[in-house]
Amino acid sequence: MKKTFKANNIACGSCSNLIKGSLEEEFGEIIINLNTEPKEVTVEIKDEIQEVKFKDEMKELGFEIIEE
Repeated sequence: MKKTFKANNIACGSCSNLIKGSLEEEFGEIIINLNTEPKEVTVEIKDEIQEVKFKDEMKELGFEIIEE
């Protein structure tokens, strides 16, 4: 299912390209909304294990997911 996360530190298209370039091969299409604050990242998540992995990999790139 598609899931949208709010993320810190995404500032511009370069940040968006870094995330997509690093993670799309593993997670599929990633949509990043740069018009919201905080920025929103939408990705297809299959299960809880994949969700945890996505959050961990985002954090490694310097874009921490905001837990609601």
